[in-house]
Amino acid sequence: MRFSRRIACVAAFALAATGAWAQGTTMVMASTTSTEQSGLFHSLLPEFARATGITVKVVAVGTGQAIDMARRGDADVLFVHDRTAEEKYVADGFAPRRYPVMYNDFVLVGPRSDPAGTKGNDIAEALKKIAAANAPFVSRGDKSGTDAAEKRYWAQAGLASRGSGYRECGCGMGPALNIGASSNAYVLTDRGTWLSFRNRGDLAVLVEGDKRLFNQYGVMIVSPQKFPHVKAAEAQKFVDWVTSPAGQQSIANFRIRGEQLFFPNAGTAN
Repeated sequence: MRFSRRIACVAAFALAATGAWAQGTTMVMASTTSTEQSGLFHSLLPEFARATGITVKVVAVGTGQAIDMARRGDADVLFVHDRTAEEKYVADGFAPRRYPVMYNDFVLVGPRSDPAGTKGNDIAEALKKIAAANAPFVSRGDKSGTDAAEKRYWAQAGLASRGSGYRECGCGMGPALNIGASSNAYVLTDRGTWLSFRNRGDLAVLVEGDKRLFNQYGVMIVSPQKFPHVKAAEAQKFVDWVTSPAGQQSIANFRIRGEQLFFPNAGTAN
């Protein structure tokens, strides 16, 4: 009797598992490292899965690489933070439209003693001081959204040279911060990754509050017209959910040590 009951239980479990597998769907998201390394997706995506039954596989790379991946049709949805590149992606016909989702900001971190004297709220002036002092500066140099923003700030500083201490690592935000911490260098980082970063060494936030440091994130469905294999219906469900009151609240609720990392702003013009 016990054996029969056990067989029945195993059969019921297998049937339930098969049914769950049949109903479940997986889609691919190309996204920036900041959303992954900050821990946001570890909180956000299980909520989306519970609400819709759709599992999201994230490929977290720099924004430029994520957009290239989506241009090849190797993702179903794109979640990045370089508005200029995003708008070009849409204009080129690779997505029907771009949806603002959330924002945070960039900050300049560096040695707590701040040997270049950068502390304040003017990123262009801070970069001028770093270049003049030939202070060590770690740039991601990976065509990410953060890298694109950093290049804009250097251009706004109007410098012919970035100083002899400038180095590109061709790496993600976490590794760039690790290099900065180990070499007491200045680094531009998104605040979300900085707040979740534990290996800070002697680094501290030195420049923040400049309106140019605003960091907007957008989400786009990869065009099913260009790539018929794209799971457009599932991608649309993600866009609908992440821009809905439930998804926006989930973003607002995500905190590290009590501090909010991202601020929802779906429906804005950003």
